[in-house]
Amino acid sequence: MEHVHHALQLGQSGEQGFTDIKLIPNCLPETSTELISLQTIIGELTLSSPIIVNAMTGGAQETEEINRELAVAARETGLAMAVGSQMAAIKNPELASSYRVVRKVNPRGIIFGNLGSEASLEQAERAVEMVQANALQIHLNVMQELIMPEGDRNFIGMLERISLINERVGVPVIVKEVGFGMAQESAAALVQAGVKIIDVGGSGGTNFAAIENARRTLPMNWLNDWGCKTAVSLMEVMNISNSLNSAIPSNISVIGSGGIRSTLEICKALTLGASAVGIAGTFLRTLRAEGTSALVKQITDYHQELNLIMTALGAPTIQNLWNVPVVISGESAQWCEVRGINVRQYAARTGLIKIT
Repeated sequence: MEHVHHALQLGQSGEQGFTDIKLIPNCLPETSTELISLQTIIGELTLSSPIIVNAMTGGAQETEEINRELAVAARETGLAMAVGSQMAAIKNPELASSYRVVRKVNPRGIIFGNLGSEASLEQAERAVEMVQANALQIHLNVMQELIMPEGDRNFIGMLERISLINERVGVPVIVKEVGFGMAQESAAALVQAGVKIIDVGGSGGTNFAAIENARRTLPMNWLNDWGCKTAVSLMEVMNISNSLNSAIPSNISVIGSGGIRSTLEICKALTLGASAVGIAGTFLRTLRAEGTSALVKQITDYHQELNLIMTALGAPTIQNLWNVPVVISGESAQWCEVRGINVRQYAARTGLIKIT
């Protein structure tokens, strides 16, 4: 609950890099709002919407209420939903109800379990069983742990554990950052380990460095801007062929998340190659300030607005958005230049690698 309260108090920086991404208008779209499909695929899962209620909380009585209402909103709008880290309930089974409530409220929905990279295969299996999960998120939060007074200090064996869980847990595994972004080298290592779904979790949203510093007696505020922005992180992950020295496997899916607050930002993340977008902080603030019905309306508005933008771009499907030309400018373009990412490919959409 300290994390929830600090997240609401500190808010989001809004500096996720999407102001550097410019959509090119299409005055001859040759499509109709009636032809737009929001359906998308991540890994083996087919989602009715590209929007995901991303991992937030669990493990306390008040968080059970939050998860219940988030699950109601996900059920009413057809969104997939992730619970927060279930390690609290793995260690103390009395807390499991704060996670199980999501499946109870939304019995036919797509639910993601969630654990950190320190988890064992047995713990991963328990997390999946706890919420009858359709997939399991494994979150990466190294800098948060290092700043957290009671956090982990040993990160040896992360990739080996992730690979084992991915191979044996029995449901698709999503590896996600928590707000510091992911570089192409890390994404390539995950793909080589067998991971097929990556959530970039870029900076610009909930800042867990700032949250942990707010909990410290002696803050290390000089680490509050650690990481790379969401837009840049998406382009980093889409460029992993450079690190793999081979083509990206066609069955890799990318989720864009980190400070996404508007339909335009959702659309921009999708045009950069994401199959879906994860939203957490924005939904949490709406829920706590205005209630569940307001959150349902917000998601419904996102769907209607995304339909309009896709029509204007002449992109009737999410996959079509990957071919929409966009111009990358500003700090994002500078980052890409020094990191060997060809931004001209995005403007021309000629030879741009597509991740499905």
